[in-house]
Amino acid sequence: MIHLRSVSLNRAQQQPEVHPFDVPVIRTLQTIEFTTPVTFLVGENGSGKSTFLEGVACAAGSITAGSESVKSDPTLADARRLAARLKLTWNKRTARGLFLRAEDFFGYVKRLSQMRAEMEADLHAVDEAYKNKSAFTRNQARMAYAGQLHAMQSRYPRDLSAASHGESFIDFFQARLAPNSLCLLDEPEAALSPLRQLAFVKLLMQLADEGSQFIIATHSPMILACPGATIYSFDGGHIHSADYEDLEHVSITRAFLNNPQSFLRRLQAEASDTSNVSHT
Repeated sequence: MIHLRSVSLNRAQQQPEVHPFDVPVIRTLQTIEFTTPVTFLVGENGSGKSTFLEGVACAAGSITAGSESVKSDPTLADARRLAARLKLTWNKRTARGLFLRAEDFFGYVKRLSQMRAEMEADLHAVDEAYKNKSAFTRNQARMAYAGQLHAMQSRYPRDLSAASHGESFIDFFQARLAPNSLCLLDEPEAALSPLRQLAFVKLLMQLADEGSQFIIATHSPMILACPGATIYSFDGGHIHSADYEDLEHVSITRAFLNNPQSFLRRLQAEASDTSNVSHT
């Protein structure tokens, strides 16, 4: 389902000469429409795709997996400035879903592990304090801590910090994402091996069939191959639709895999030329 139909920049107001309005794709932004359940944002580093995604997340009031909300996270100050000038058009607004950056996910896993350890320590302390009491009294004292720990274990049966990054990332999505969600993801491939990227694409397809919408900034040719997805390129200073086969990410990766030695010889030659120049 398409929850968020379009995003446009309010041009009735004069744009300030500060970041992020100095980013070319933001400065030239008109309207970007979302017509498929999965939309990818692709472009070189610094092209503005993450800036745009963060602005949309702030404008939508998205839930984050980090310790801060989009309303208070200091790293999103520029995004909130952009969000104030964005117009979001909805087919059906949803409060489900989340906004997730790779760095937020790793922080979330660490915090979740700390919370689990604290709950287990609290339970142990209660058992020690009430060991000479009746079973009924001891169970009453344990109830609040045990309930919180059970709720966490029900959502995440496996300790995310004990699994690999890729395993914990997939576990996280399976636990957190529900049908009819709007999910804004920035470079999810950072935690995923090629095999896990394929598992992630399968999860995208399943959740899209259940009414969820995804807007994802990514560099991964494997994730970009998700069937039926719309791709917007942020290269060249403006946002424009692109075909998978025409993406530089895809052509360079394919060319490298077809003949890695050719690329490596070229890199060695360039490195040698640079070294010779630096010594003259």
